[in-house]
Amino acid sequence: MRWLVTGAAGMLGRDLCAVLGDAAVPATRETLDITDTAAVSDAVRGMDVVVNAAAWTDVDGAETAEEAATLVNGAAVGGLAAACMASRVPLIQLSTDYVFDGTGTAPYAETAPVAPVNAYGRSKLAGERAALACGAFVVRTAWLYGAHGRNFVSTMLRLAAQRETVDVVTDQHGQPTWSSALAGQLVALGEAAVSGRAAPGIYHGTAGGETTWYGLARAVFAEAGLDPARVRPVTSAQFPRPASRPTYSVLGHERWAGTGIPPLRDWRAMLSSAMPAFLAPAGR
Repeated sequence: MRWLVTGAAGMLGRDLCAVLGDAAVPATRETLDITDTAAVSDAVRGMDVVVNAAAWTDVDGAETAEEAATLVNGAAVGGLAAACMASRVPLIQLSTDYVFDGTGTAPYAETAPVAPVNAYGRSKLAGERAALACGAFVVRTAWLYGAHGRNFVSTMLRLAAQRETVDVVTDQHGQPTWSSALAGQLVALGEAAVSGRAAPGIYHGTAGGETTWYGLARAVFAEAGLDPARVRPVTSAQFPRPASRPTYSVLGHERWAGTGIPPLRDWRAMLSSAMPAFLAPAGR
């Protein structure tokens, strides 16, 4: 099988290419402009699966550049999905918990009503709808961290080396998800799609369980052999951002039951498996 991986230079894209090995056909921003419909159509031909990990990811920046964000996260996805449909190639489109308003108190099902509270969420929802209209697979993920690129886990380790204490919000709930584990899940879904064992539609690709950013920070400190008490709880009001964030970003995983693919494991066990990749470069 040949897998086209867009956004191949990003955190998830790099992990996808690592999992796929020689089967991966990596496409970066420099080698493929996903807003160029002709180039996208050419890139899709001859592929067995396409995974779109390319996106506008600047959540706060999207507030003042929503049109530009929607061009990448919405219109470009529509062109890619149409090209995949024309070539009869399954498309796996990455989406986000930000399509929900975050006011829930129980895990959001794949069928739950959407109501994004910021421009980034609206742009990703446009991409979801365009992809689904062409029979694609949409995988929503959240709180993603990995060995490549900036993310919460690497930031906590950097701040731990610079400060005695770190203030972290405790009123946002979610599911920290290791990008390498998600990459494996996406590959399993692509294989199931090709074999007819998985139906197109929405899937939630997040870890099991839930915690807060504060809880995650304490777990990172503990895994690094540091005192979790150095992490101090604060509220989101103490860290105002241009874009509103959902307070509750916990997703349900019911849809995987029909594929034969188990949902991703609990976030805490996942973090323990991920931490060696973060700690080894620092010589810990």
